[in-house]
Amino acid sequence: MPRISTGLVMYKLKDNNLFVFIVHPGGPFWKNKDEGAWSIPKGEVDDNKFDIQSLLKNARREFKEETGISPPENSEDYIYLDSIKQKNNKIVHAWAFPGNWSGLLMCSSFVNIEYPYLSGKFIKIPEVDKADFFPADIAKKKINPAQVELIERLEEKLMNKK
Repeated sequence: MPRISTGLVMYKLKDNNLFVFIVHPGGPFWKNKDEGAWSIPKGEVDDNKFDIQSLLKNARREFKEETGISPPENSEDYIYLDSIKQKNNKIVHAWAFPGNWSGLLMCSSFVNIEYPYLSGKFIKIPEVDKADFFPADIAKKKINPAQVELIERLEEKLMNKK
């Protein structure tokens, strides 16, 4: 069974332009990578609950852990963007919500990695080291290529709301 992740796409509209909030992974591997390296804040489902409400709850928790931002609690505040399949066969379910950000990244989620690789030494790194709002066209260049479809779905859903 493929791994399942959930994530949130925070967005804002400014002068009729869509801006999307994305995050950059921490650690030495990603340090000098930009194009295709960014992602929506997301994380794997670890409790084997795959109903929509449980998946959204997981997405909200992961978003808060990776950014320090408290997403809305009301499920009606979200637009379901469905799921995508990434290159690693991971399935990512995503929701979008309008929001804003102070500019202060408060990642409370860290991982231990072996660095240098096969050295037997481990370092602790933040899951996220940078985050920002980008115009949708720039976000599509920066984000993991499989996640571009999520931004396109959001654009389509927002256009249909008008």
